[in-house]
Amino acid sequence: MSRITAKGAAAADSPFTLPTPRRELVVNSADGTRIHVEEHGPAGRPTVVLIHGWTCSTLFWAPLIRDLTADFRVIAYDQRGHGRSGTPHRTGYSTRVLADDLSAVLQAVVPEGERAVLVGHSMGGMTLMAASGRAAVRSRTAATLLASTGSGRLLAETQVLPQRFRSQKVRDRFHRLLLSSRAPLGPVSGMSRAALKYGVMAAGSTPEQVAATARIVHACGTRPRSAWGRVLAGLDLDAALRGITAPTAVLVGTADKLTPPVHARGMAAALPACVGLTELEGLGHMTPIEGTAAVAGVVRGLVRDHLPVQENLSVKEQTV
Repeated sequence: MSRITAKGAAAADSPFTLPTPRRELVVNSADGTRIHVEEHGPAGRPTVVLIHGWTCSTLFWAPLIRDLTADFRVIAYDQRGHGRSGTPHRTGYSTRVLADDLSAVLQAVVPEGERAVLVGHSMGGMTLMAASGRAAVRSRTAATLLASTGSGRLLAETQVLPQRFRSQKVRDRFHRLLLSSRAPLGPVSGMSRAALKYGVMAAGSTPEQVAATARIVHACGTRPRSAWGRVLAGLDLDAALRGITAPTAVLVGTADKLTPPVHARGMAAALPACVGLTELEGLGHMTPIEGTAAVAGVVRGLVRDHLPVQENLSVKEQTV
């Protein structure tokens, strides 16, 4: 990949630059929306599927992909309305269509009879919950990781507005507006980076991590950002969460304001087959960017423990 020279862009050797995929394809979802899919790493290795969150894209996974492709075949795709995937019509936003998209992607990249470890961050975790009852997803899932996510009550638990605003009505109204706003974010600037760092990252996140996150989030279109925000504001996936029967790990940063640890603890208690809750001290919402090595360690543990031995011969022996 050539070096990117535009102001504020990442250099080609940056951990926040996405490696060139080994293969790219387009998958048509149930309603015809075109989903952009990338395949990284060597063929024939255990498969890990990465599902990004609200306002992100496959670029979000660059540091984790760079870590995992030494040992795994890694699949990443752009959720509808994000990145290079199609932007649906007005009615094409719901947790049901997120499940449709995941089902279509898995059928395209995980052959029948094989399984993968599925990793969902934020809205990607909600996608995994929404798809818990889909046969094509269940049969292809060896284990899952729900990272920095929640199954419902997002407005009530979000902590972006400082705690000195004690009125729940005021807090809900502010957070609903934050999620559903169609105001353009404009170019990345010092002020916008500071605001983004406050809202979704920890105080200790590095300037490079903040800049990478800002580039990704600012690239999301206003219409899909707002439409998905409205879906998140009314999210209720508690029943779907309990439908995830595969071994599932839960991960959260202790400084996450968007989906604070109360969500992770509740999900861990509700899951039928929870295999661990990891709380990353001092990290914010963007855990795969802020704590790449820790997230990769959890993923490697899930592959080691829950993919068949014959699919797991190349995995480095590591402890989580």
